[in-house]
Amino acid sequence: MKIPETNFPRVVVVGGGFAGINIVKKLANKPVQVILIDKRNYHTFQPLLYQVSSAGLEADAIAYPLRKFIKRYKNSFFRLAEVHRVVSEENRIETSIGDITYDYLVLALGTKTNYFGNETIQKFGMPMKTVPQALNIRSLILQNFEKAAIEDDLEEVKALLSFVIVGGGPTGVELAGAIAELKNQILPRDYRDLNSDLMEIHLLEGSDRVLPPMSQNASKKAEKFLKRLGVQVHCNTFVKNYDGVKVTTNTDLKLESETLIWAAGVTCRTVEGLRDECYTERNNRLKVNEYNQVLGYDNIFALGDIASMESKDYPKGHPQVAQPAIQQGSLLGKNLLKLMAGKSMKKFKYIDKGSMATIGRNKAVVDLKPYKFGGFFAWFIWMFVHLMALVGFRNRVITFFNWVYNYINFDKASRLIIRPFKKLN
Repeated sequence: MKIPETNFPRVVVVGGGFAGINIVKKLANKPVQVILIDKRNYHTFQPLLYQVSSAGLEADAIAYPLRKFIKRYKNSFFRLAEVHRVVSEENRIETSIGDITYDYLVLALGTKTNYFGNETIQKFGMPMKTVPQALNIRSLILQNFEKAAIEDDLEEVKALLSFVIVGGGPTGVELAGAIAELKNQILPRDYRDLNSDLMEIHLLEGSDRVLPPMSQNASKKAEKFLKRLGVQVHCNTFVKNYDGVKVTTNTDLKLESETLIWAAGVTCRTVEGLRDECYTERNNRLKVNEYNQVLGYDNIFALGDIASMESKDYPKGHPQVAQPAIQQGSLLGKNLLKLMAGKSMKKFKYIDKGSMATIGRNKAVVDLKPYKFGGFFAWFIWMFVHLMALVGFRNRVITFFNWVYNYINFDKASRLIIRPFKKLN
């Protein structure tokens, strides 16, 4: 890998997400060598992926080059690679570009889409976990509009203009609201030869309410906002099959749609070489203690979505969202420096800063202990928090001006089919 030899302890961090970049920050320019490895050369701000999918933002507004991030730290290096195996007895990992040894290994690999074993949904559904996947969704939505504009068969037009989103969590709710704004604001102006009333957005949720991790108040307000935008919400409904056109559910609901977007669950990425007992049966998370050490290993740590730190307050581990990853990454950076100095590490205590979701223009819900509210003020808070959380000043500026432009002009400026998407038959 052409990494310089050093007398300092070497920390290898796998994954450039929220957890990975925050531990690198804490180890910056300290007496330690840091190697950041990721299979992509950029950090993705996943909470705003849905805006790329719905033509609200370009991809470079939510992606930040990892080399640009790491260049300011003299003790840190980046390598574009995929990790294949951990050889713990030799303190070594095998990657797509060669092997590297470590003194401390930090796994922050994040999650991937979970189809729960349904092969047809995996084949024909559209996931939204990465920037390329978000761009695929954007292209498919716009391609469907173009096809519908020249289609004579009314039933085919309806199928092209029907969008089914599976999963009523924050991702599904936010995406449904954004696509509804395309229907209400863009379709009547850009596609005057199309009847926008034919476009339907269906949001399917398996539980009895949308936003199940949030408060009842947030769920009720979110559903009300969605229905105002024209989204058809179906709770206690899950998809049994999808063949690329027909959606079959556990109820009498049957839909014909050319586009099914799967936002119904995630599972963790596994690493070969770690003991089977390290993984939870549910979602393949790595079992860790209060210091984020992986079960059975002294110098291997796991952070963020893949870490299952069970406690009285979180018997199934912390929620798989950005805040636990950020907080764990920051604390582990400090703890590793303490460990190297022969000092006691500090136990992780998650500070829940609340949760929020936006449902289109002037509409959002926020749960901040002990306050729960929705509407314009919640939407303003949502925008401010997400804007400040973006990595890089340029990304904040681009996103801010896009949002201002969209707000003033009721427009989505990124409706470009840069890379046409071809559906499987």
